[in-house]
Amino acid sequence: MAVKRIVVCEAQVPFVQGGAEYHVRALVTQLRLRGYQAELVSIPFKWYPKEELLSHAAAWRLVDLSEANGQPIDLAIVTKFPSYFVRHPNKVAWLIHQHRAAYDLCGTVYSDFGHNEGDVGLRESLLRLDRDMLGECRRVFANARNTANRLATFNGLQAVPLYHPPPCADHLEPGPYGDYVLFVGRLESIKRPDLAVKAMCHIDRPMRLIVVGEGTQRAQTEALAASLGVADRIEFRGATGERDLVELYKHALAVLYTPYDEDFGYVTLEAFLARKPVITATDAGGPLEFVEDGVNGFVCAPEPEAVAVAVNRLAADRAKAASLGDAGFTRARAVTWDGVIEKLVA
Repeated sequence: MAVKRIVVCEAQVPFVQGGAEYHVRALVTQLRLRGYQAELVSIPFKWYPKEELLSHAAAWRLVDLSEANGQPIDLAIVTKFPSYFVRHPNKVAWLIHQHRAAYDLCGTVYSDFGHNEGDVGLRESLLRLDRDMLGECRRVFANARNTANRLATFNGLQAVPLYHPPPCADHLEPGPYGDYVLFVGRLESIKRPDLAVKAMCHIDRPMRLIVVGEGTQRAQTEALAASLGVADRIEFRGATGERDLVELYKHALAVLYTPYDEDFGYVTLEAFLARKPVITATDAGGPLEFVEDGVNGFVCAPEPEAVAVAVNRLAADRAKAASLGDAGFTRARAVTWDGVIEKLVA
């Protein structure tokens, strides 16, 4: 029987809009454009206190999406933890991420999991349950190779990477290589906005930094800029609409995207579609699947001085910035929705 009715499942943190939220909404839109009846199913999610994580997983497990209003649902596409706990006979995963604090981030400053008995037991339960719940899926895809590798390492499951365009792909356009570099992303410690701010201490005038995004670290990041004496060269825009974001990409010299071990990250492809080079870090994870050092951007050590060297180099040679941006555009335009939908619905 051909697939007609599809639900896309997401765990939604209320009042938060980031890459994962754009991801699932874009998927629903693309399915509808291709004639499928698609609906988004959301359940609120809170990751703290971590002792409640299993309760959130149990809430999804109680949900049976095999039918609705007396009509069968042909396919359930599950995304990030714990949406893949849902019950459905034809469940396909397009994994955005698991609860990374219990995975690769455990033992780092980005995780609240320690090595006490309670945390170790909870972590073991999460890994085991993830393996079982994702193992129920007919097919397992990931949003990037980095995500797929993590699934193989920790859960022994294989996933095929499926890349998709960013939400504003159709509106991004090239423009002049201006007098600022752009940082786009949630202002959280794992995105490392502090690295961009510290780099400004070593970036030559008159280059500026424009920061787009909100998060729990915004106040601390602004305070850091003030303490370092670079606040007059940094503009914090907060959350912006698509039109403003497109304009910021259009007139930037380059884009700084230096998160710690990111899964995918729209920012890389957004920058490339605006023909802007990307400056990223050797430990950035997902961006390294697209950024090639000296080809379409720079890959440098996650240190302020190294980031600044890359920015200063582009500021002194805008022809170089243009050639890197052109190469990035060639790479990004090959990423389309057609192959994604075909594989998910097959």
